[in-house]
Amino acid sequence: MDSKRKTKTKASALLLASTMLIGLLAGCSGTKNVETVAPVDKGTESTTPTTKTEDITPMTLSLFSADPSPNWTGMKDETGKIITEKTGITLDAEFAVGDPQQKVGLIAASGEYPDLISAKNDISKLVDAGAMLDLTDLIEEHAPNIKKVLGEYTKRARYSDDDKAIYAIPSYAGVDNQSLRATGGFELQHRAVKEAGYPEIKTVQDYENVIKSYIDKHPTDENGNKNIGLTLNADDWYMYITVTNPAFYTTGSSDDGEYAIDIDTQEVTYHYKRPAEKEYFRWLNHMNDIGLLDPESFVQKYDQYKAKIATGRVIGMIDQDWAYGDAEKALKTANKLDQGYGHYPVTLSSEYKETSFWPTGFMAGYGIGISVDCKDPVRAIKFLDYLASDEGQVLLNWGVEGKDYKIEDGKRVIPADVASRKINDATNFTKETGIGLYNNLSVHYGDGVKDSTDNYYTTSFPEQIVADYNAVEKETLAAYKVTTWRELFPKDDEFKVKPWGAAWNIAIPGDSEVLILDNKLRDITWKRIPEAILAKPDNFDKVWESYMQDLDKAGVDKAETLREELVKQRVKLWND
Repeated sequence: MDSKRKTKTKASALLLASTMLIGLLAGCSGTKNVETVAPVDKGTESTTPTTKTEDITPMTLSLFSADPSPNWTGMKDETGKIITEKTGITLDAEFAVGDPQQKVGLIAASGEYPDLISAKNDISKLVDAGAMLDLTDLIEEHAPNIKKVLGEYTKRARYSDDDKAIYAIPSYAGVDNQSLRATGGFELQHRAVKEAGYPEIKTVQDYENVIKSYIDKHPTDENGNKNIGLTLNADDWYMYITVTNPAFYTTGSSDDGEYAIDIDTQEVTYHYKRPAEKEYFRWLNHMNDIGLLDPESFVQKYDQYKAKIATGRVIGMIDQDWAYGDAEKALKTANKLDQGYGHYPVTLSSEYKETSFWPTGFMAGYGIGISVDCKDPVRAIKFLDYLASDEGQVLLNWGVEGKDYKIEDGKRVIPADVASRKINDATNFTKETGIGLYNNLSVHYGDGVKDSTDNYYTTSFPEQIVADYNAVEKETLAAYKVTTWRELFPKDDEFKVKPWGAAWNIAIPGDSEVLILDNKLRDITWKRIPEAILAKPDNFDKVWESYMQDLDKAGVDKAETLREELVKQRVKLWND
């Protein structure tokens, strides 16, 4: 450990001791407020409230999050106000704008840290700088809810095999989450699928057939503007989502970032080297050659992409609904429901299973931590613990009883007008209520998990998912004899659970050469993949061969070796 980290760690220990002493003195002086709280354990234990003393005097904690939060209101929304009322804490939050990796690097180098930090996969920079507190003892002594929710997965929150400290509370994945909602895959407009007679859509050829048939019959929209068969969003990191990630989803490999990993041996391969993926990109090359791929796919900006979808002229996409959802909402608001999209589990050919829902087990790694500069680590951990409580999780997911939901026959129910606003006026609804804004600030249960009242913690459960669909979506699903899009995809139990979770979730040591290699490989890939897709079909193999040679020269073999070491370390850490 370097001298800076030693100094920070020592200072944090003194700070923690001082904080606890001040807390005791405050209790004696009568400056604490009394809160009535329910027990944290669910199940057969008593639900009679118990009274304990908690400090909820006003305090502001600074927060940096590597994730943007465009609807953040400074906790002036309804949920935020209640959180402050219950904990005394208000967050002075800064969210990443532009490159979050660069911002985290600047914070790490500054030597001055926000109270709370959510750095996602860049936490190693902060750990190396000595910026983060080990939360193990704080959780044990002051966070019964966090301890309960993590349960057997606490060991997955440990930093590494060499350093078993907990620097971040896992907050980006729900504990015991069930995959109930399909948000990605290959999208097609409902009207195109209906006109094609609701055919089987399993392979890229099936998908292509629907698009081609519709475009042949309807080359332009009602205003004479050209309809678009398939558009892609290659603007910066969205390249992963709509251009490159589908290559492994459609060819039997799971999402491990830029690497394919053997489920049994943990052997790592830069996923573009897999022969099947070459054929996937050849299919995109073919789509471009026959005029079904939007020629602006690799030059349009994200806003242009969404604006294009909002016109209703785009028949097919390969994306996630969180990326194009605003554009689809515009169509729904205009009552162009048949121009909305369904999600289909498309593969290169029938020999493959679509892998969007390959199970990872509970995904630790990404989360929120407390810095060594935190003005009051005990108050900070208790704040995070409230968010992890049953009361906190219901508030964060459901909102205010009597306004955002009601109780009918013992069940939480979202009124129709509220459900409509959540779908059709999502931005304003979120800013007003705060529902969904705070979920990534602490550990929480996932979809499909019930609390002690036999209600779901989240609002993503089968009945609610179905209730949120509009009439055209239900019509399309009924034609395929299912009630949700998720039912079209392979079931979780058709795959082995990955013992490493996902490789993109593994923190990389700041001094690892793999960081440099990854950047080199990315730059080559983002140049060569569009070149291959847009090449004349006769030149595709030549471009691809040049791409593979570029990867070899850039050290792809070494990158694979270093990644494999990290994956095997994760397997050991999580499963020993």
